[in-house]
Amino acid sequence: MPTHPGLADLLGYPLMSALAERRTRRIAQGVSLRAAALSHTSTNQPKPLSELEEAVLIVSTGLTGPVMHDGPLKKPDGRDELGSPFDHVIGRTASSPDNAHATSFFLINDKGIFLIKTPRDRDAQQLLGSLPPQWDQWSEDDWIRVANTVKVQISDSRLEFPREFPYYLGWNKQTSNVPGSTILFPIVDCTRQYINALLTVLAEPDGQRPVFIDDWQRFEPADLVEGAVWLGAQFGFPKRIPYQPIGGIKWVQNGFCNKDISAPLGLQRAIRTDYESFFLLQNLMLVAQAMGLGGWIHSSVFAPWVLHDDPAKGWHGLGFRFMTPDRNWGGDWPPLPATQPNPVGIDGVLEGLCPPYVASMNDAVDIFIQEKYGPQGMYGDNETFALPFKNRADSDDYLKHQVPFSPMAIEYCKEVCTYMMEKYDRFPAFVDAFYVPGIWLQVSHLEIEYYTKFFKPALYTRQAAHAATWQEI
Repeated sequence: MPTHPGLADLLGYPLMSALAERRTRRIAQGVSLRAAALSHTSTNQPKPLSELEEAVLIVSTGLTGPVMHDGPLKKPDGRDELGSPFDHVIGRTASSPDNAHATSFFLINDKGIFLIKTPRDRDAQQLLGSLPPQWDQWSEDDWIRVANTVKVQISDSRLEFPREFPYYLGWNKQTSNVPGSTILFPIVDCTRQYINALLTVLAEPDGQRPVFIDDWQRFEPADLVEGAVWLGAQFGFPKRIPYQPIGGIKWVQNGFCNKDISAPLGLQRAIRTDYESFFLLQNLMLVAQAMGLGGWIHSSVFAPWVLHDDPAKGWHGLGFRFMTPDRNWGGDWPPLPATQPNPVGIDGVLEGLCPPYVASMNDAVDIFIQEKYGPQGMYGDNETFALPFKNRADSDDYLKHQVPFSPMAIEYCKEVCTYMMEKYDRFPAFVDAFYVPGIWLQVSHLEIEYYTKFFKPALYTRQAAHAATWQEI
């Protein structure tokens, strides 16, 4: 066990206790509030988390070890099954669609704003390989070293916006993002996993691949043009609606797609890529409870303001680059966000797989394929892929027989992605390149005097003991 008493206590705290005792606790040390008989005036100064406390939270969002390819390579009827669905070898502390690692956290405290970067597979394994295999064997220095390795500072001052709507909502104006607190804010990269999801759908067998349609662009007059795709019956709609297949009727005529199975891009949104962020936030909430800290998941400063940085307007946010569509839609505008500026990244820090960081969406798909199957990719780096297997021969055999995306699937995927860029001046068109789920987690030392005054002790037992346990008194 570690020698630091706070770490030892954290690692000995039962998971089931964390679940049962988890509560939202909002009032950070140093915060006063007016609430009739429940009013409180703090005599304390804000107390930021220690370097070690923040390090535990940072590591809790991160990487843990290799994932297992415990799925089939053949379908029951003997046809090939896609053998390469995942994006990364190294797993994370929460479930992720296709192990996409699409969620990045920004850490916000009194010292500024930091991006918590997620190392790619080989770099991740090198970092993990330099540490004891289990967290309960890590020293205080191990936690801090890992946290410092993945932190990239992007600002030396705290994120701040006017304390009013439409930036903050309700109570949050007074108690959210307060001095001394640490905020963990998730942003989801929807570019790479969007491409992977399209390709995965196109890996279905003959007769079961859909035709992608833009359900925001109704195709008329259908009775005059050969090859319309009819949307309706498969969803139980009372009226069948005609659409032009993206890429043209050739994908039906050549037998690659089934025109009776349509895939409306507008219904897919983030393609569930954002779910990873919710699992990670729940993990962080449980860790905060186990540490005896206050934890509060709530509405963040609203998007898109939180992504901007404009001191003249009182906005100090993340400083994303936005690409603005150059289109005159007339009176038939597609739904949001297609007409709006697209947050594509922070130059040199966090960049989406889309223009302006690539020349075209054809290039974007090629880069993704290289990231996945190239020498540094999950299915091209035999040494890293072999990590979870007992026998190297088994991993080599899996790689030998796994089925990658087909050339036709890649070609059609390029046409779909290029269509979005040409039609909407953005990729993806139906969700932002960097999607903001709109919630963040505030972790803080609690204003214990307030909780002692008004609430039953059983509701904040660990929080009341935190300072002594973590040697902060």
